[in-house]
Amino acid sequence: MQAHVGDQLVIESTTSGAARRDGEIVGLHHSDGTPPYDVRWSDTDEVTLVFPGPDARIHHLEHERPGRAHVPAAPDVGETVAPSPGAPPPGAADPGDIGRRVAEERRRQRLGREETARHARMAPDYLAYLEEHPADPSPETLRGLADALGTTAAALRGGGVDLPPGQGRAMLHPGLRNLGRDECRSLLSTHGVGRVAVSSPDGRPAVLPVNYEVIRDTIAFRTAPDSLLAAAVGREVAFEVDHVDDALSRGWSVLAVGPASVVTEPQDVRALAERAHTTPWAGGDREMWVSIRPTSLTGRRITAADE
Repeated sequence: MQAHVGDQLVIESTTSGAARRDGEIVGLHHSDGTPPYDVRWSDTDEVTLVFPGPDARIHHLEHERPGRAHVPAAPDVGETVAPSPGAPPPGAADPGDIGRRVAEERRRQRLGREETARHARMAPDYLAYLEEHPADPSPETLRGLADALGTTAAALRGGGVDLPPGQGRAMLHPGLRNLGRDECRSLLSTHGVGRVAVSSPDGRPAVLPVNYEVIRDTIAFRTAPDSLLAAAVGREVAFEVDHVDDALSRGWSVLAVGPASVVTEPQDVRALAERAHTTPWAGGDREMWVSIRPTSLTGRRITAADE
């Protein structure tokens, strides 16, 4: 199948009672005119990335029609998401969350890609693209995939964001392994959101989330001078950060233990403020910097047993 910008893509539905759909091809992704195409649908005026299936045909129209400018190829229009800085090179697998959930659910049910695509009434090439690249499929596409996989569109989109993570099923053969200090330090990254475990003045335990920064071997966060976290200065505290991948039923956690100290030197406070990636999400007057220099740094990761 080959097309030019301005041609009409026609989808002849094979389902009884389903409507025929057509749209104008407004962008090409390959110089030879082969799929996929960016299509502006006549019924919605929306532009989506399309991998034509066997029910599609091209109606070639005259090109460069009067009054219509040529539309150049647009590699990042429609359902695709532009790659972020540092993304893998073109052609490398970099699945989005929806694609990873689709692929994992398909593997759990031992369904082949072509079989799944057939039940979802989509081209196998498009399913492959969806599983290997960040994408935002249309509601109709997502509902078709959900029906084919026996799940819901909300589940494929990661529905339940306000629920605790980890409510999915465990993988068939999980493995739990300890992490070395270097890997723990790498997972801490340079900043993020973690949890600090402290003892309140009445002896009761408390765990509080904080926006944190990592400067060399020190974890630092901002709090208010009259807060429970400020009262923990001078004591040993525990700091924990983790990640749960519900799509693949795996995750990791890192635990740092060490004394909490208040940062008092003006140049150190100024340096931390300048290097901070964000202000505290909780807002308010939180200009007191507290640092934790870990005396212990440990972690664990859940993966498939054969990894």
